[in-house]
Amino acid sequence: MGPLKGIRVVEIAGIGPGPFAAMMLADLGADVVRVDRADRVRDEIPDTPHFDVLNRGRRSVGVDLKNPGGAQTVLDLAKGADGLIEGFRPGVAERLGIGPEECLSRNPKLVYGRMTGWGQDGPYASMAGHDINYISLSGVLGAIGRAGQAPVPPVNLAGDFGGGGMLLALGMLAGMLEARTSGQGQVVDASMVEGSALLITMLYGMHAMGAWGPRGTNLLDTGAWYYDVYECADGEYISLGSLEPQFFAEMVDMMGIDAGGIDQNDRAGGPEMRTRLAAAVKAKTRAEWCEILEGSDVCFAPVLSLAEAPEHPHNKARGTFVEVGGAVQPGPAPRFSRTPAQIARPAPHPGQHTAEVLADWGFSADAVAALRSSGAVK
Repeated sequence: MGPLKGIRVVEIAGIGPGPFAAMMLADLGADVVRVDRADRVRDEIPDTPHFDVLNRGRRSVGVDLKNPGGAQTVLDLAKGADGLIEGFRPGVAERLGIGPEECLSRNPKLVYGRMTGWGQDGPYASMAGHDINYISLSGVLGAIGRAGQAPVPPVNLAGDFGGGGMLLALGMLAGMLEARTSGQGQVVDASMVEGSALLITMLYGMHAMGAWGPRGTNLLDTGAWYYDVYECADGEYISLGSLEPQFFAEMVDMMGIDAGGIDQNDRAGGPEMRTRLAAAVKAKTRAEWCEILEGSDVCFAPVLSLAEAPEHPHNKARGTFVEVGGAVQPGPAPRFSRTPAQIARPAPHPGQHTAEVLADWGFSADAVAALRSSGAVK
């Protein structure tokens, strides 16, 4: 199942964007083996699934990368892989003996994916950092927030996941596709600074045209009163995005707003219209607004919590969320008509499949026993 059936990928365990990229590849049908640290492997693997759903769809082997036999195990896995993903700081994989040179010398067709915040080189490359720092440098964080207020971090979506993991997954797919025709692998250098910058390409274009100003004063960043979130009578929120004139007209009509002859894009009248709209929304509950506005072209949606979203009728009809191993989680995306993506298994416990994976990837029983005895795998 899945369009990537037959593709094999080795994932060196990390946090955030690397696991997300590996999850996407596994959802699409790739056989992704997660290499977890041996010291995280319990003596007895629990019978219940692990709830770290970001690790779903993979099997896990426990490997001591500081043990020469552990590093050699990764190199042997790389021999039979189409791709490898690692998220260490620059130079760490090389010091462990599993860097691109070592892996590509054993498998010239391998696509070696590297996930970092700053990139493999540059003045910041050796510094520690997290999503909030990377999107600060790309200009993303500075663009998000209300006028006159501090920037608002969009949790870790723009750096870790959109600009990091998804960018790496795209790079791995492109690299593996090219390797099938050229017979040559290569290194994919994915950084969250560059990936998050890529996500706001449109805003950089608008800025170049003089059409994007300071934070919170623009069409899409709460600068427009008809493109914002508003509080309802019950303390819940709805979102409105009535940009086009025909949608704006429908919003004004259905929500009972007296526009008073004010042009939609008249900035001078914006504060007054924001006040009127806020008062109108505040007069009804979120459920009441759903009853009024659903099915219209107002460009409306209720603002849902993580607990509410899986239960919404639209999401249930589409199967947007699924339950695997007792954990409700977003299902695979996008949709494929002939080779549907699926979650192969719940997230593994570290080392849960060590013997199984090594056998499947061509290690003899004696070799596995020797690796266990030496502490290279667990």
